[in-house]
Amino acid sequence: MPNPMRPYLLLSLVFFFNLYHSMAVSDPTHQALLQCLTQSIPTDTASSIIVSKSNPSYTSVLRAYIRNARFNTSSTPKPLIIITPLDESHVSAAVICSQKLGFQLKIRSGGHDYEGLSYVFDKPFFVLDMFNLRSITVNMADETAWVGAGATLGELYYNIWKNSKVHGFPAGVCPTVGVGGHLSGAGYGTLIRKYGLSVDHVVDAKLVDVKGKILDRKAMGEDLFWAIRGGGAASFGVVLSYKIKLVPVPETVTVFRIERLLTENATDITFKWQTIAPTTDENLFMRMLLQPVTRNKKKTARITVIALYLGDSDSLVSLLQKDFPELSIGKSNCNETTWIDSVLWWANFDLGTPPTALLDRDLNDAGFLKRKSDYVQTPIPKSGLESLWQKMIELGKVGMVFNAYGGRMDQIKPDETPFPHRAGNLYKIQYSVNWDERGNEADKNFTTQAKLLHDFMTPFVSKNPRSAYFNYRDIDVGSTKKWSYEEGKVYGESYFNGNYERLVDVKTAVDPNNFFRNEQSIPPRSSKI
Repeated sequence: MPNPMRPYLLLSLVFFFNLYHSMAVSDPTHQALLQCLTQSIPTDTASSIIVSKSNPSYTSVLRAYIRNARFNTSSTPKPLIIITPLDESHVSAAVICSQKLGFQLKIRSGGHDYEGLSYVFDKPFFVLDMFNLRSITVNMADETAWVGAGATLGELYYNIWKNSKVHGFPAGVCPTVGVGGHLSGAGYGTLIRKYGLSVDHVVDAKLVDVKGKILDRKAMGEDLFWAIRGGGAASFGVVLSYKIKLVPVPETVTVFRIERLLTENATDITFKWQTIAPTTDENLFMRMLLQPVTRNKKKTARITVIALYLGDSDSLVSLLQKDFPELSIGKSNCNETTWIDSVLWWANFDLGTPPTALLDRDLNDAGFLKRKSDYVQTPIPKSGLESLWQKMIELGKVGMVFNAYGGRMDQIKPDETPFPHRAGNLYKIQYSVNWDERGNEADKNFTTQAKLLHDFMTPFVSKNPRSAYFNYRDIDVGSTKKWSYEEGKVYGESYFNGNYERLVDVKTAVDPNNFFRNEQSIPPRSSKI
């Protein structure tokens, strides 16, 4: 039976198509970009990868990979156009045409930049959204994989698992993080003490430079290849893909999670953790969470130790009974599982969840959040921990995450990659606060809480410079408006310590006019901005 509404639906579709087409035609920036792109890309394809504000899909495309709701407000600066390349050649064309038209290009892989620098700017700009370039090719013959910058860590782990049950990769625990940003800023996860950072296992890369040329490791040279493995690739070009070396993992691994309140010996455990977690067997990674909580209507603090051990539970229990008896870990606290199941468990899935869950990109998932970081090089005394509990309880919301270093991290020189925080660092701190309330008042309240706790920790953390982790992007560390060497040095030395100088030299050589830039990018020695 014919649908009487069909003609009206068709008319409506035609109307909206014509409306969008007429709006696009009347948008001079859209037209200019389209005309430029079609010099190297077929017109239909070029038109399909340009998402301007007049496109009905604009809002959904922009919001899909916004991971911090602080930068998803009506007052947040929006890109004039989002470019969604389907092919490597489209990236080259986008880089060339953005320069010709005089627009800044922000590069977004997974959207997890904590300060939104991959999709926000205070001048007219385009976003180059890499989510379509997500191919993953695993080669078990040489235990490597080529991974597109737009792929997620979850997709990478899933593809490794499909090919081998005894291989893994040392990267983050959040499966929706984009590979492009994670690896270009160093990358780490639960295998850090056994295998170091993600970038310690990058063996090749493909990058589009400021001239639009596609370069591999040989063509770009060792200086640029060094810089994009931890120095923030967005300062130097657009990474298309990384070639990584997989690492062996045992058939059986063990995980556990235990919680202790202040009344349950939490201070002694935290004090001991500082010296044991970075020095124990490199097969054991122990993360510690510190959080203000309320119990029986009384404010207190809680610690949570979360661990991955590359081995069985008998070995783990024996190790901890010797090294860390204060934890009181027994077999009943442990779960033996596979490496891929441990990945899911660390991502807060229940044990037994199918690995296909790692393929869910969880689009449009964004809460309000602020993150900061520090490095601890000498243990905080018990008196310091006691005062820390009181400060956290007083502030009421900000948590801390202690991530143990040591093991393989102590064996790699600080200038091997741009990431310098190796031997001499016991653990890294992440300051973490999340909230649900909208508005400037809530934003100011919770970001101020994070700053106050960070200020309180000054006597206990690294100095001259006070170091920070680049991938825990924090605009409070410093930012630039003129892209001068001196402005960049403020945040550059915090993130990269002595490696800042070499990063500036690489930047000066490959992008002297500073096209690739953001509020915390590496400047050339003499900026022309």
